[in-house]
Amino acid sequence: MKYPGLQEIRAATRNPAVSLSGVLAALALLSFALMLWQWLAAWRFPLHRRAADLSFAPAVTLLKPLKGCDAATADCLRSWLAQDYAGPVQILFGVASEQDPVCDLVRQLLAEFPARAAQLVICGETLGANAKVSTLIQLQRLARNPVLIVSDADVRVPADLLANVVAPLRPAAVGLVNCFYRLANPTTLALRWEAVAINADFWSQVLQARSLKPLDFALGAVMAVRREALEQIGGFAALVEYLADDYQLGHQIARAGWRIELCPVVVDCWSAPMGWAAAWKHQLRWARTIRVCQPGPYFLSLLANASLWPCLWLLAARSTAAAAATAACLLTRAAVARQLQARLTQRGVGAPGWLAPIKDCLGAALWLGAFAGQRIEWRGEQYDLRTDGRLVRRPDSSRRPRMKPKSGDEPAPAKTPGFAPD
Repeated sequence: MKYPGLQEIRAATRNPAVSLSGVLAALALLSFALMLWQWLAAWRFPLHRRAADLSFAPAVTLLKPLKGCDAATADCLRSWLAQDYAGPVQILFGVASEQDPVCDLVRQLLAEFPARAAQLVICGETLGANAKVSTLIQLQRLARNPVLIVSDADVRVPADLLANVVAPLRPAAVGLVNCFYRLANPTTLALRWEAVAINADFWSQVLQARSLKPLDFALGAVMAVRREALEQIGGFAALVEYLADDYQLGHQIARAGWRIELCPVVVDCWSAPMGWAAAWKHQLRWARTIRVCQPGPYFLSLLANASLWPCLWLLAARSTAAAAATAACLLTRAAVARQLQARLTQRGVGAPGWLAPIKDCLGAALWLGAFAGQRIEWRGEQYDLRTDGRLVRRPDSSRRPRMKPKSGDEPAPAKTPGFAPD
């Protein structure tokens, strides 16, 4: 067999088509390996497992910031009032205006559960750019228990959630516990696209990140935090100028020396019907948020795009071998996304597997868009996002038409801060 000599190797590397094809082939292989690692990290996690010992039941205060309501709000809030928990529970519903339609709904629920230590609190002060955190600051003043639980309004939970989410707080070193969430109602094609991001990729990427280092961020759907840890970082007031308050809460608590744990119980997030334009704005806001929170990991996150690199390799190589390898990569990507969704949701797949490669290719455009500007739209307002994650309202924001109020915040990041987003 004749091996290529130095002259032949030099000639090949001087050929742009050959060198580009080789680089793209290597990137395709790397992205495929990262996808398998992501799947393995998810497979090893005891998702949905309940705690065996529920004797640890400290007094908790639930802080529930609200804004507006929709068809799912009543069931979501009722699921918290109906918790089966052995310890004392205080529930504080916070709303910025007494004219908000959610106030009547909360009063009806309070009448439905008269034995609960629950109340509606009007939080009229504007204490910073993040209105949700502004409400949390005012609710914190009324909280009387050593464990605080923060949850968005559009989150519905099983009856044993409280008992399971506080269980990892038993060790004194744990300062915060959070759990995964699933997009429960992907009713439009755009939401099914988001369902791939949330129900397949997000939770598995978080576990992939955790396999490298301990968690140093939090997931915002449900967070249980020791009051001691929260006060050590300056309370919710330390987060009021940030967009990604959940990320910052976990990040600052981890920096203060506390451990962050994951509860295996999964909660439901309900979204209003969303078209492609709204979904794109939503995803772009997430992308820009994570880009400023962790610029290095987010920049490198493109390497894990298991559909983009095989497709680019095929375009460059235009060979039978590249076509076969690309087809294998895309089919594996679709199958992995389908399996991850099925495991998280436990009720069938919310989005077809073929949407995963489409989501990846659109994700590459979002990745570029994250670096293309600082402007985001949030709750109908226009903001500039500073490099440290702080929000600055644009001067012309108040003159723009406002979006219809939504119950709580939208589901949190579709990409994990560990690798590459509310």
